[in-house]
Order: sequence, then C-alpha cells, then structure tokens
Amino acid sequence: MSPRNFARLASFIHSETGIKMPHNKLTMLEGRLRRRVRATGVADLNAYCELLFDPGCHEEETVHLINAVTTNKTDFFREPRHFDYLTQAILPELKARGSRRIRVWSAACSTGAEPYTLAMLLDDFAEQHGGPTYGILATDLDTQVLEVARRGIYPAELVQPVPERLRSRYVMQPLQKGHGDVRIVPALRSAIGYARLNLMDDHYPVGDPMDIIFCRNVLIYFDKPTQEQVVSKLCDRLRVGGWLVVGHSESIAGMNLPVEQVSNNVFKRI
Repeated sequence: MSPRNFARLASFIHSETGIKMPHNKLTMLEGRLRRRVRATGVADLNAYCELLFDPGCHEEETVHLINAVTTNKTDFFREPRHFDYLTQAILPELKARGSRRIRVWSAACSTGAEPYTLAMLLDDFAEQHGGPTYGILATDLDTQVLEVARRGIYPAELVQPVPERLRSRYVMQPLQKGHGDVRIVPALRSAIGYARLNLMDDHYPVGDPMDIIFCRNVLIYFDKPTQEQVVSKLCDRLRVGGWLVVGHSESIAGMNLPVEQVSNNVFKRI
C-alpha cells in the first residue's frame, strides 16, 4: 500500500471509528484488507483504496472496512473483579432502592461474551432475590460479531471461565458431550437486544437512561480527546446513581465528567 493511501485510510478510519492507526499498524492493516481485495475483485490494495474513496462507492463497503479493522478480543468473565463488584455491591444497592427493572448496556460487546456474562449474573441474582427483572442492550460497530453474539453459539473452551454452577444452568451442551459447540440458553438470548452503534456518533439512541453501562477495553484504541467525548456521551445515557465500568487498562482521570470513582475503574453518576 502506498504511503498516500495508508494516510488516507488511517484518516478515514479515525474519523469513522475513532480508532488510531499509526504507521506501525501498516502491516496489520494490509493483512486485514487482503480479504476485501479478493472479495471486490480489484488488483491490489492500492486499487482497493481507489475503489473505497470513489464517490460512487457503496456505503456497504465502508461497513466491510470497519468490520475488518476492528479488534474483537473478548472472554466470558473477563476482568472478573468487575463482575464481583456487580453482584456484591451494585445489584444489592439497586434491589435496596426498590428497582423493579434494571437496564444494562454492554457497549462494544464484540461476540457477546460480556452481555451473556452480565445476563447470567443478573438472572441468577433475580432468581435468588425475587427480582428485579432486567434488560440488556448490547451494541458494537462490527456487524459480523453482532451476528455471532445473536446466535450465542461458542466453542466449548470459550465458556470454561463460567463458574460451573452458572454453566450448568445457562449453557446448553451438545448432545454428544465433548463434541461440538455449546449454546447459551434461549432465556438469556431473548433478554438481550443487539444493535449496531458507532461510539463516534453525535448521540446514542439507546432509549431510557441506563442503570449500568459496561464499556471496557475499547477506549484504549482512541486518542485522549476522543476518549473524553465518548465517555461524556456515555454519562449522558446513564441515570443519576447509575454505574459506568471501563477496562482495567483504561483511565478517565482528568476528564470533566459527572462521576465519582467507587471501585477499580467503576464510576458512579452524580
């Protein structure tokens, strides 16, 4: 890929997704786009760039580009201290407040491990304490990972971090044990609504304010001004007294936000 086309692509990716694309990502970007070169039938990466930036290029190719460049690392019960805090502090407080229904948003949900982890814990808490009921919105920029999440089908090894008590209740095993993929039970799949949402959009049309927002391990791909813009908009969608959870490797220190820290990278809307 020519330096000119890499610069054009990097600028376009940043404006569309907020993702930083420094020059040391050139090889990675070339590797990820080769499939689109083959799919579109153009000669090479430079020809692909010309196609992408042609005024007549269909918007669908932009979606394919974004799907190619996003990173989708995820695991069930990833960064487990956040889920400990959820069950030991957040859910009991919401129950004590008399909340009848909890709204949770898993932003940048990837292939669904995070929202399904949340659903297991919310459902288990409701079962043990007679409520509250819950609903989960899970969004991502990548349309391909959203389809994986909707199906709720995973290799068996991916659900190994799920505690056995929850795994036996919420994960369906293949008919022949040890052979084939597992699937999240229908009750949890139906409790989660999936939608494509770009955190770079001017506003987030997610309905009523959220009680809890998980937006973890996505801010690390943004520069500082973009991080603050995104988190500020997340706070706008969080009800007063609600919680925002960001990744352990992320920091919102020094940002002008209406939150106070209550645990390790857990913040409460004030």
